[in-house]
Amino acid sequence: MSIRYCNPVHGAYFADPFVLRTQEGYVAYGTGKVVDGRAFEVLTSPDLVTWRSVGGALELLPPEAGSDYWAPEVAEADGRWWMYYSVGRGDVGHHLRVAVADHPTGPFIDQGINLTPDERFAIDASPFRDEDGTWYLFHARDVLEGDRVGTMLAVNVLDGMTRLRGQSRTILRPSDDWQVFLRQRTMYGQVYDWHTLEGPFVRKHEGRYYCFYSGGNWTESSYGVAYAVADHPLGPWVEPAGIPPLLKTVPDKVIGPGHNSVVTGPDGQDVIVYHAWDTGRTARRMCIDPILWSKEGPRVLGPSFTPTQLSRVA
Repeated sequence: MSIRYCNPVHGAYFADPFVLRTQEGYVAYGTGKVVDGRAFEVLTSPDLVTWRSVGGALELLPPEAGSDYWAPEVAEADGRWWMYYSVGRGDVGHHLRVAVADHPTGPFIDQGINLTPDERFAIDASPFRDEDGTWYLFHARDVLEGDRVGTMLAVNVLDGMTRLRGQSRTILRPSDDWQVFLRQRTMYGQVYDWHTLEGPFVRKHEGRYYCFYSGGNWTESSYGVAYAVADHPLGPWVEPAGIPPLLKTVPDKVIGPGHNSVVTGPDGQDVIVYHAWDTGRTARRMCIDPILWSKEGPRVLGPSFTPTQLSRVA
């Protein structure tokens, strides 16, 4: 099967896109507007290209929990669908939470659990089930120790779907200047050259684990997608030396591609789903491109911005 598409595949605001493959097709969840009184708009598609809105996903929490709902991801377990997300106010006070639904399009009901009560700031929860049945929750959190301070990637084991096992461990720290969010940023009463790694998403391929992540400032053209690799979900995780970001800005065409998920396309090929700014920076919109795998690792055929085929070869 070869499907023609042109990015963006959804013309309205739809940031941090996560796409779930179901028996009926594909369901996408994104950061953005409240729809029908619920957080996180839900889209459905038969082919990853043609999308329609089917309402909102998550029943809102009381106002004191926060006003900003970010980066939902959904996993199916025990015949139900579990949504992991963060809520807070702006860049302050975000924590990870879990909600559940009996259908992938919702409604999702929060389970009253703060998964990260001891974290300064935790966002971008991404559940991953290994082949032995163990569930892991990858996420981003603020760390103030080390040469490059900022938001970093972490992982923990899920005991059931509603509890983390002990403390999360940092798996990937900033390593390069392209990951700088803002120099001389005031945070936690100090001034730092703040770095950001966020939006982790893990895919297992031929026995190894690949963590796709976004780095830098989501409002800037420096924002992009890179990856690290490991032999176990808990690590150690290593960034391949000398490998440029998988997705980066194409001047005057695609601005700040990032916060991706990976899903199997209609033909069985892995597809990366991500957002990117339009050139006027009015909205972050959902885009897709194929992933090619080789012994050297993944390569993304994008970011594309002209009509092309979902299934392509190198």
